[in-house]
Amino acid sequence: MSTTESRPATADPSKSADQAVKETLEDYTLRFAPRSYRRWTPMVVATTALGGIAYMADFSIGAGIGLAHGTGNALVAIAVAAVVIFVTGFPLAYYGARYNIDLDLITRGSGFGYYGSVLTSVIFASFTFIFFALEGSIMAQGLKLGLGLPLWLGYLVSTLMVIPLVIYGMKALSKLQVWTTPVWLLLMVGPLVYLVSTDPGTVDRFLAYAGTDGDGGVNTASVLLGAGVCLSLIAQIGEQIDYLRFMPPKTEANKRTWWTAVVMAGPGWVVLGALKQAIGVFLAVYILAKVGPDVAPEPIQQFKGAFDAMMPSWLVLPLAVALVVISQIKINVTNAYSGSLAWTNSFTRLTKHYPGRMVFVLVNLGFALALMEADMFSFLNDILGFYSNCAIAWVVTVATDIGINKYLLKLSPLQPEFRRGMLYAVNPVGVVAFVAASALSIAMYFHGLGDTLQPYSPVAAAVIAFVLTPLMAIVTKGKYYLRRSDDGIDEPLLDAEGNPSAVTYDCHVCHQPYERPDLAACATHDAVVCSLCLSTDKTGDHVLPATV
Repeated sequence: MSTTESRPATADPSKSADQAVKETLEDYTLRFAPRSYRRWTPMVVATTALGGIAYMADFSIGAGIGLAHGTGNALVAIAVAAVVIFVTGFPLAYYGARYNIDLDLITRGSGFGYYGSVLTSVIFASFTFIFFALEGSIMAQGLKLGLGLPLWLGYLVSTLMVIPLVIYGMKALSKLQVWTTPVWLLLMVGPLVYLVSTDPGTVDRFLAYAGTDGDGGVNTASVLLGAGVCLSLIAQIGEQIDYLRFMPPKTEANKRTWWTAVVMAGPGWVVLGALKQAIGVFLAVYILAKVGPDVAPEPIQQFKGAFDAMMPSWLVLPLAVALVVISQIKINVTNAYSGSLAWTNSFTRLTKHYPGRMVFVLVNLGFALALMEADMFSFLNDILGFYSNCAIAWVVTVATDIGINKYLLKLSPLQPEFRRGMLYAVNPVGVVAFVAASALSIAMYFHGLGDTLQPYSPVAAAVIAFVLTPLMAIVTKGKYYLRRSDDGIDEPLLDAEGNPSAVTYDCHVCHQPYERPDLAACATHDAVVCSLCLSTDKTGDHVLPATV
C-alpha cells in the first residue's frame, strides 16, 4: 500500500470536511496525537500538565480530614493515598506519553474493549464535573468574601468565565498554565513559609491537634476513612494524560528529560497534591479558633488568615481572592476540557455521531453548576468518599492490566489498541473486575456489609480490582483483547526506536492526512480510514471483519 508524503496534520481542513474533522484537528480530540503536532519539549508539556494541579480542593480535603480525625490520622491518610496514586498512575502515564493516547484510548485496549470503556469514560467525566463544582464553590466563597457577591451568582460567574478559555485546545492551555504558575506558587507558598518562620508554635499546635472525632492517636479506621476521601483524586491521572499525550518521541538523546517529565507530570502530581492537603490541615488548625470549624475548611478563609499575619489589612482580601481565582481558572479550564473529551468520546462511540466538543463542554458545566447550587461543599467528604470507590476500581484495573497482564503474564497485547474493528466490543477482563470492585466497595461504603468493614471500602476496591484483573485474563486466556491482530497496513505501527510511526496516509473518508497509528485498512476499498471516521461509520462498511 503506497503512502503520501508526510504533511503537517495541523493544516486547516478543506471546506468539504465535516465538523468532526474541523474540531478534532485542533488538538486531536478523541484521536492519537501525531508527531507533526507534538512540537513542545518534554519540560513544557510537564509544566503545562502540572499547571492544572493549582486547584484549591486539596486544601479543603486535607482540612476536612484533619478537623474530623486529627493531624496524625490525616497525615498518615494523605501519605497512604499518595503512595497508591503514584504506583497506579505510573504505568498509565507511561503509556499515555509513550504512545500519545489519552486514558480512554488506553482503557479500551487494557481490559475493557471498544464499548466497555464507555463505563469508565462516564466515571472520568463525573470526576471532572464533581471537581469543577468543588473549585467553583471555592471561587464563589472567595467572591462572596471579597466582593460581596451572593453564592448563587458566584457559582454562575465561576462557570461562565471558563467557557471562552476552554473553546481552545492544547495550544491555548499550555500558554495559560505556563504563565500563571509562578504567580500561583508565590501566593501559595509565601504565607506558609512566613507563618512557620515567625511563629514556630504554629507547628506544635498543628501536630498536636486531635480532631473532633479523635483522641490524638493514630488508628486504622480514621486513616482509611481519610485515605478514601484523598483517593477520590486518583482519576486526576486522566487529566494529566490529556497533556502527556503530547509528549515528543522518546529517543536516546532526550530519554533523561523525557522520563523526568513523565514522572513529574504523571504520577508525580500527587506529591504536590499531598503537600497541599497537609498545608490545608495546617491552615485550618491555624485559623480554627478565629473562624470556627464550619468555615475553617474554606481555602479563602485559610489564606485570608495566613495573609492577615504578614501584610497590611487592605492587601489581605485582594491577594486571597486573586489566589483563589487564579487557581480556579487554572484547574477548571482543564476540568471542562477533559470532561468534554470524555463525554464526546462516549457519545460518539454509542451513537456513531460526533456532535461537537462544545456541546459537551456545556453539558459538563451544567452538571457542575447544578452541584454547586445544591451546596455540594457542605457534604464534600461524603461525595468524594463514595466516588472514590469507582475511581479506584477503574484506575487499579487498568494499571494492573498494563503492569501484570501485559508485562508479566503477557496475555494482554503490549502495544495499546483503540481502533474500532481491532477490539472486541466488551472485554470481560476489565469490565468484570471493575464492576465487581465498584459494587462491593460501594456496598461496604454504605454499611451494607456491616459497620466494621465500612472504612475499608477503598481498600476493597483496590484489592478486588488488583486480584480479579489478572484472574479474569487467565480464565479467558486473553482471547477477548483483540478481535483481529492485523490492521491491513504493511507499514509497521512503531518505528525503530519504539515510537509511533510518523508515516502519513490520507483517510479514504474525510481525505485528511493522518499518521500511521490512527489508521486501519478499509474493509470495502483499497484504502485506509482514520479512527474517528471508523467510530462514526453508521453502517460498518469500513470496519474490518474479525479474524481471531
